[in-house]
Amino acid sequence: MSILNQIDTPYLLLEKEKFLSNIKRVQKIISDQNGILRLHLKTIKSLDAANYLLSSKNSPVTVSNLREAEVFADAGYKDIIYAVGISENKLPRVLALRKRNVDIAILLDSVEQAKSVSYFCKMKKCHIPVYIEIDCDGHRAGINPQDPELIIISNIIGQSPATIEGVLVHAGESYNCSTENELVQCADNERKVALTAANILRDNGFECPKVSIGSTPTALYHSNLEGITDVRAGVFPFFDLVMAGIGACNVENIALSVVTTVIGLNREKNLIFIDAGWMALSRDRGTQEQAVDCGYGLVCNRHGELISNLKVKSVNQEHGIIEALDEESIQHIKIGMPLRILPNHACSTAAMHSGYHVQSNHNSNLEFWPRIQGW
Repeated sequence: MSILNQIDTPYLLLEKEKFLSNIKRVQKIISDQNGILRLHLKTIKSLDAANYLLSSKNSPVTVSNLREAEVFADAGYKDIIYAVGISENKLPRVLALRKRNVDIAILLDSVEQAKSVSYFCKMKKCHIPVYIEIDCDGHRAGINPQDPELIIISNIIGQSPATIEGVLVHAGESYNCSTENELVQCADNERKVALTAANILRDNGFECPKVSIGSTPTALYHSNLEGITDVRAGVFPFFDLVMAGIGACNVENIALSVVTTVIGLNREKNLIFIDAGWMALSRDRGTQEQAVDCGYGLVCNRHGELISNLKVKSVNQEHGIIEALDEESIQHIKIGMPLRILPNHACSTAAMHSGYHVQSNHNSNLEFWPRIQGW
């Protein structure tokens, strides 16, 4: 029996050798520039997976929600950035972690947030380190380094028990790149804007010990990390079709897929029905605006080899429909056979599953790595 038939479909499969190769690639790029990787846990959300990325419990990490922070704190990790804009209702959980000697820092980009953090720290007589989010490309959150609010926010924090830990920048526009030159320019701009903000703070009398930058696309294309304290990246251990469309990896580098079973065929319309719908694949259509639209995922055989001219055309809750662009592509497909679907967005596809079934060339059995779920 094939190893892929040992578990009921659909399920999440991780190819360990590709996973390790992807990690080695990014770690080398950053270490060759004497940089520090601050792994973003939002993609892997797994202690077992993190063991292959973090050298010790002192390794710096980034989280996207406090559940991730709490689980990793329980495991002994102490150096954490909660890299989503803070809201007042989250501060008690942040404080609870800090009382456990977890060095967790928070993120903000507005006067309103600064005031609520300042007030909370005064009332609780506690210290919470703060990163100010800087906008480098107009993609998402953050403030412009030249905006007077940068100094206003810093003054508010400086007059409370909270402290400015540093500035944090995310080059979200890197996800719209499609050439190496665009990625290099995006990476250079990310660093330049981060250092500009840090220097403005320092010139105005504020300490700014940390300068944090990061996204998986730019992490691969930085040529100079001087002045940068850490680089945040998260999706690179798996990669996905969006990253392949950007040019950050090749389709062959994608380590994650959803194993599914063929449950029906319509040869007249060149359609294949599978038992993986949006509950297994997600509704993410991240490649829709790229040069190659991969539908809801590209299709591989049981060995992970791409089957040309097949993609998941549509998804319902528990079944998907694969479209074949020609009769030849569907000719060898049979009901009951396993297929593998490569994800558009590894984060959203993985979020639909409780864990990873891990396949290794050196082990005939599948390991299982649980994922952190909830907020």
